[in-house]
Amino acid sequence: MEKIDTLSTIAGRKLLQKIYYELRFERQISGFRTLIMCYRLCTYERELSKYTKSGFTLLHPLGFWAGTSLWMEEIVNRFYYSTINSFVYLGAALILLLVGVRKYSTIISDDLVISGIVFESLMLVFMFILMLFSPNEDINNDNVYEESAEKELLNEIGEIGRDFAMVVVQLESISSSLKALNDRQFELINRIDQISKYQADASSPNPEMLSIMKETNTSLLGFKDSINDLNDAALKIKTEEIKLELRKELDKVFVNKLTNNE
Repeated sequence: MEKIDTLSTIAGRKLLQKIYYELRFERQISGFRTLIMCYRLCTYERELSKYTKSGFTLLHPLGFWAGTSLWMEEIVNRFYYSTINSFVYLGAALILLLVGVRKYSTIISDDLVISGIVFESLMLVFMFILMLFSPNEDINNDNVYEESAEKELLNEIGEIGRDFAMVVVQLESISSSLKALNDRQFELINRIDQISKYQADASSPNPEMLSIMKETNTSLLGFKDSINDLNDAALKIKTEEIKLELRKELDKVFVNKLTNNE
């Protein structure tokens, strides 16, 4: 069960008006009985659940003076001002009628005219008292509640906007971190691919390298054959030179022998 401190607060006044509408229009209770029930609520009643569907408990009743003042402001003045004002106009109209008829006829007695004046005076006094307890529109105006609700809603929207902005900033930071991580991962993957390629080439050379190695071996074999041919040619030249020198020496020997014989 909900508890409310006192009916003189803004929430209490709002609740009192809600109870009046429920009693008068939803439960179809007569106006006079509704006034009596609301007066009890304003002065000494604690259990509001007797008068309304909503379960409320009043912690601090206002008592006779403060409760009567609140009852005059929030119930009588707010909901019966037009009715009482109409009785004031009715009294004024009756006085004008009685005085006018009394001037031209003796049917209307002086006591009846005085009774009309007394009735109008009482209505004016009651109107004065009613206006004296006029409710403070700055407190009870519905716009106050609407503005407070709008301000509260705007504050909540502002807080949600700030939280959303913080989340966006954090998401951008996380996105930047993920992007940098992806770049590093991509670079690492490229390096791993290169290392894997080098290892594959080292363990099993590719066909192009094998072709180059074959051509190199063929060239080396041809170069070896050329070197062998050169060696053979050099050996032949050396043999020819030896033979030539040997012939020269033999010729000298023969020439010397022939010379000595002569």
